[in-house]
Amino acid sequence: MRASFRIGRVAGVPVGVNWSVLVIFLLIAWGLSANQFPRSYPDRPTWAYVLAGLSAAVVFFVGLLAHEVSHAVVAKRNGIEVEGITLWLFGGVAELRGEARDPGAELRIAGVGPLVSLIIGVVFGGIAVLLVLADVHGLWLGALAWLAGINILLAVFNVLPAAPLDGGRLLRAAVWKATGDRTRASVVAARAGWILGVLLIGLGLWQFLRGAGFGGLWLALIGWFLIGAAGLEERQARTGSALRGIRVADVMTPQPQTASAEMTVADFVDHYLFAYRHSALPLTEDGRPVGLVTLDRVRGVAADRRAATTLAEVACRADQLVLASPDEQLTDLLPRLSGCADGRALVVTDQRLVGIVSPSDISRAVQRGTLRGQATAGRH
Repeated sequence: MRASFRIGRVAGVPVGVNWSVLVIFLLIAWGLSANQFPRSYPDRPTWAYVLAGLSAAVVFFVGLLAHEVSHAVVAKRNGIEVEGITLWLFGGVAELRGEARDPGAELRIAGVGPLVSLIIGVVFGGIAVLLVLADVHGLWLGALAWLAGINILLAVFNVLPAAPLDGGRLLRAAVWKATGDRTRASVVAARAGWILGVLLIGLGLWQFLRGAGFGGLWLALIGWFLIGAAGLEERQARTGSALRGIRVADVMTPQPQTASAEMTVADFVDHYLFAYRHSALPLTEDGRPVGLVTLDRVRGVAADRRAATTLAEVACRADQLVLASPDEQLTDLLPRLSGCADGRALVVTDQRLVGIVSPSDISRAVQRGTLRGQATAGRH
């Protein structure tokens, strides 16, 4: 999930927000201010309901951010780099660069998020109880009670043993510890996620038919998301298994053809496009990569503008490039591949270009790794 914009850094980790957050934020604020709060605390002014609803929604997302930041902090303490945190429609995701080195690290990284949500819920619940004991009642007590309940619910939901939830990570850690097989553990957690997704879709549709309205459809939507995410996790697990132990240097195309960023698109089409079989061309300056132009990006330039347009104007910029070292594990590179370069990475040594990795290189490596695994299994 890509961030639509960045809002800064927390604990040294870049934090971004996807536009879909606005949807759930408005739904929460509207549901509280237009329905729940007026029913529970009638005869309050409209502005009070709106203020309480907006405040509760903001605090909820701050708590959600704390949940994801805790994952990131513990991951960094366990030697895993964190690319960033993105808040989106279904909550948040901490983008980790690499995997836990052992089941214990997996357990710590996965478990801390629900624990933080539980603590937040208990704290809000404790404050609400103290207010009741002090005979303080009203709209803000309702907001505190809602925040307590939603954070505890978030913690409970997240520990359900199904990927991609935190509980799925906990299940994977347990199976990994019991079997010693990371891939098998990932597949078990992913299939549990698929089962949970089917159950949620069935429950959501049943509630919708019984008159639950949007709540039932929302539950079904969550189930649909879980099925898709669980399937993706299983495919990634099997791909990671096939690629384990393979370095970037083992699959890269060494010393790729390069071009100058000042070359025009017309020159590229006339002299490079058909002369070389590759559909991407690194742009270099004194041997250092400064961009990457792809066939798709060139195709977007109108024929009458090609002579006046340089490759630098249509290429992925230097800050958008995915750089790798020859000795890096290919499994560590995969999560970093981005859409700008169409899934390609440039391989550098001492900041100088030495190779390129393309999706076809990775596909061939997966095929070879799968055949190697089948051969190993056959000997046993």
